[in-house]
Amino acid sequence: MLVERSSRREAPQASRPAPPAEEGRYAAPTGDPRVPFLAFVTDEDSEAALRGGLVNLGTGVQVRRGDVRTATRVLEHEETPHVLLVDVTGIEDPFAALGELAEVCTPDVRVLVIGESSNLTLYRRLTRDLGIAEYLYKPLTRETVGDFFGPHVTGVVGQGGGERGGSVVTVSGARGGCGATTIAVNLALQLAEVSRGHVALLDLHLRTGNTGLMLGVRSGTGLRVALEEPERVDSLFLDRSSIPVGDRVRLVAAEEPMNSAPHPTEEGVKHLLAMLTARFNIVVVDTHSPPGIAESIALAMAQTRIVVTAPDMSGIRDTLMLRKYVEGLRSSPVLTVLNREGLPGGLRTKLVEEGLGAPPDFVIPDLPREVPRAAHLGRPAIAESAGFRRALLPVTRRIAGVKTEAGPPSLLARLFGRAA
Repeated sequence: MLVERSSRREAPQASRPAPPAEEGRYAAPTGDPRVPFLAFVTDEDSEAALRGGLVNLGTGVQVRRGDVRTATRVLEHEETPHVLLVDVTGIEDPFAALGELAEVCTPDVRVLVIGESSNLTLYRRLTRDLGIAEYLYKPLTRETVGDFFGPHVTGVVGQGGGERGGSVVTVSGARGGCGATTIAVNLALQLAEVSRGHVALLDLHLRTGNTGLMLGVRSGTGLRVALEEPERVDSLFLDRSSIPVGDRVRLVAAEEPMNSAPHPTEEGVKHLLAMLTARFNIVVVDTHSPPGIAESIALAMAQTRIVVTAPDMSGIRDTLMLRKYVEGLRSSPVLTVLNREGLPGGLRTKLVEEGLGAPPDFVIPDLPREVPRAAHLGRPAIAESAGFRRALLPVTRRIAGVKTEAGPPSLLARLFGRAA
């Protein structure tokens, strides 16, 4: 998929609330690119019952033939709907199949399941342990669909009270020029490949950020509005402000004039991150040092913090200072990445280890031709340099592994919306 380019410079307008819907009738927000309701069923009778029971949705109902595995294949390439119904009929291990589905859905999706089994234990495991909103066994009728699925589709039932949503990963350079933005950009892209999840890349360098340049896209001014005026921001605003990069990554960045003076608010940063983690499985945040209010809040909210340093004395000093600051914000992991190992004139790795008091968690070699060339071309370094791709992969796997293990009580429950 080609990277979409944007030449618009003005801030996108915050969407106005849709007029109140008739009671019991779904009203999708104007301009929302996501399908209100998408179902995958294996038989004609179930399709007829769904269409009859959800008649109030009108054209918002999309029913396709297939089972839960079909849904997984389709949603690897399509937008996650607001409400998704899947059929587990004939699936030997529905829990494993739903686990694969969870990996390709955004965290805010509401999932309904149908199948052949009337076993109460199955129902409890699906709804209590895995966070599935509702399960019905066949044969379906219009009445049961309307009574049990209708409230979930129209929004009468709340989203649930359990902790859910994506994880936040910050990437901070100990000092300028150490390659933190390069790592953040490529980490986001590689995480989408490895985890098959949806990833947001948030660039908090509002005036001199390079994420857009490295991806060959041009940012607008929507990010500044989001950080300064959170009351104007909703999911539609976020869709208009962010830039798609491939199928599963979106960039949220700005290119503010040098004479501007952005003033992110604490409420704005928290609101933006809350919206991003509701829509994306992982949010990678490119921050700068020393941290300001926006960076400090992101660091405090992150599940994993990465500090990038170059092999020089000032980098070692600033890494120690930054790590001390970051570790005081919360107890989540802080990982050190030594970038550009073997840089001519730089310190040897052994000396860096002595200066840091411990070996860096990850080491990325100096690649003086491939990585700069990729940046000049506006292409990801992982696409231009096999060496950089291999070196970054352990970092990516570590983040994906942390994400899978974190969050009660399971990956499915966290992604499908409810804790047990």
